[in-house]
Amino acid sequence: MSDLFSTDENIVEPELDAMRPLAERLRPNSLDEVIGQRHLLGEKGALRRMIGGNRLGSLILWGPPGTGKTTVARLLADEVGFRFVQISAVFSGVADLKKVFEEARFYRSNGKRTLLFVDEIHRFNRAQQDGFLPVMEDGTVVLVGATTENPSFELNAALLSRAQVLLFESLSPDDLGALLERAETMLEQKLPLTDEARLSLIGLADGDGRALLGLVEEIIQAAEPDEMMDHAALVELVQRRAPVYDKAQEGHYNLISALHKTVRGSDPDAALYYFSRMIDAGEDPMFLARRLIRMAVEDIGLADPHALPQAIAARDAYQMLGSPEGELALAQLVIYLAAAPKSNAVYVAFKSATRLAKKTGSPTPPKVILNAPTKLMKDTGYGEGYVYDHDTPDGFSGQEYFPEKIGRQTFYQPVERGFERDIKKRLDYFARLRSKKADEDGA
Repeated sequence: MSDLFSTDENIVEPELDAMRPLAERLRPNSLDEVIGQRHLLGEKGALRRMIGGNRLGSLILWGPPGTGKTTVARLLADEVGFRFVQISAVFSGVADLKKVFEEARFYRSNGKRTLLFVDEIHRFNRAQQDGFLPVMEDGTVVLVGATTENPSFELNAALLSRAQVLLFESLSPDDLGALLERAETMLEQKLPLTDEARLSLIGLADGDGRALLGLVEEIIQAAEPDEMMDHAALVELVQRRAPVYDKAQEGHYNLISALHKTVRGSDPDAALYYFSRMIDAGEDPMFLARRLIRMAVEDIGLADPHALPQAIAARDAYQMLGSPEGELALAQLVIYLAAAPKSNAVYVAFKSATRLAKKTGSPTPPKVILNAPTKLMKDTGYGEGYVYDHDTPDGFSGQEYFPEKIGRQTFYQPVERGFERDIKKRLDYFARLRSKKADEDGA
């Protein structure tokens, strides 16, 4: 029975080999040759342990483009002696899957197991994903799916429960440097780049090995004899590859999370770096302004009461100046918020008060603090005994304002940082006056 969807890249006419993309020609022949992903392929890596224990199960390989997911899947099949079949969710439908499953059953009956590699598996709809479950459970195929999207959002829970998710990381600058050297060895030539341009090339690849090799091919094709390109010439040639960033997907959420946590962690330099990456990738500055306003109230609050006005002012400045001039106002805000004293006391207090409000329903406030606009209400005790705080010697009456059903509560606990130190002193003073009044009333 023919392998309708299999490919064997080792069967290539020698004269055609040079016509293949560099990324294809450089594909490793063993897992030991794979660059990067040491957390999976190192001596104690998850994949090494699986192979060593002869227990390869279904996998979901999740990570950015150009990190070796397809290569590793192919090499895994070689390591365990499985037949390798590759399909793409972009070009395959239900009929294609049925053919693959039929072939896998045929080979299994003849003692040969199948590793089915599904590229961009997240593009299959929910019903199509469910179609994998029976053949995974009965051992017809070992499924290895590759995705650039978060499996938690894009894949069925039933499918995820039957597969182990392995995270592939972007290639580090050192990894890309090693890949660049491997390419030069195969091509038997050194790229015509200055040291600075070489580093720039690695940066432009943005952790994507396939993109790096594509850029290498562009340089080789465009370089003049004896030319040595500097940074400016390189950027002009490749017209700068856009960073891997989709405002509706994982990269967007990863970077805004990084920005928020570095502001909260009081690291202005790291915060400015992530802010700049988002701006550079085309993020909407008004989205960033909104998130920074949130940080001002969630993570700084009353520790620095100026944080919120600063955030509003930066937003207004951006709206007035537009891009790119207004981005400087937002950058200034990032630094201000990161350097400000931190407190989430307001945030915690609000959540606590909200939980209690939902739990207790709608008990009536004490009548003493309710107005009595009608005679009937006045006759029934509304407003009776209310003390006007400004008429007291301390400007503080110490009356009880919580509903009797609930009793006194404490939600807001200011920290010993920034302006909240002063607020804490003030609240402690009020607490002492309240306690003194309670003692006097009880005497």
